[in-house]
Amino acid sequence: MSALWGTLVNVAAIAVGSLVGLLLKKGLPARISGALSVAVGLCVLYIGIDGCLAGENMLIAVLSMVIGAVVGELLDLDGKLNRLGETVQNRFSKGKNGESTIAQSFVSASLLFCVGAMAIVGSLQSGISGEHGTLYVKAILDGISSIVFATTLGGGVILSVIPLFIYQGAIALLAQFIAPYLSEAVIAEMTCVGSLLIVALALNLLNITKIKVANLLPAVFLPIALCPLYQLVL
Repeated sequence: MSALWGTLVNVAAIAVGSLVGLLLKKGLPARISGALSVAVGLCVLYIGIDGCLAGENMLIAVLSMVIGAVVGELLDLDGKLNRLGETVQNRFSKGKNGESTIAQSFVSASLLFCVGAMAIVGSLQSGISGEHGTLYVKAILDGISSIVFATTLGGGVILSVIPLFIYQGAIALLAQFIAPYLSEAVIAEMTCVGSLLIVALALNLLNITKIKVANLLPAVFLPIALCPLYQLVL
């Protein structure tokens, strides 16, 4: 249970932040909400571009994205996540924004909170040494972000705590076994690839593209296999 403490704090911060954001959303004029949506999209774009700079091997990133895209399309991860969000939407929402509102915000928030170096490194630290400092910092950042995202994206943001708990919790519980495979080089490339997904997510938030970002998720984990293989070839 102690290995999951950092993740539980992270989940609680997002849940509270989402509730605060939903309360604030009710009093916002449409033009202010629209402006905030653009601001959020631009900030997410900046986060993605900044994270891409962590990568040191362009070939690993390219191969990860190409192979990951094929695997993700075959598995239809985006469709599964959206159908989950729409199921919740149909059961609990009586809003007028269409069936995809909760699904879109759920997918967007889940990707943003789960993809990144802090989620991986922080969960590993929690599982191996019981040190939760990184996840505490992430909880503060995610809590603040969730206020803004819930204000602009809606109620689906709070549902992102489910995949976040599963993702970070699994890494923490399995940390002793997977840590040897997550070298600094591997984490750097995973961060780079994950940040490319965040860039794609930002473009969607800005209504520039309609990329099925969830279908690219397998790419994030491929550096675990590709980095050692690349070193063997060289």
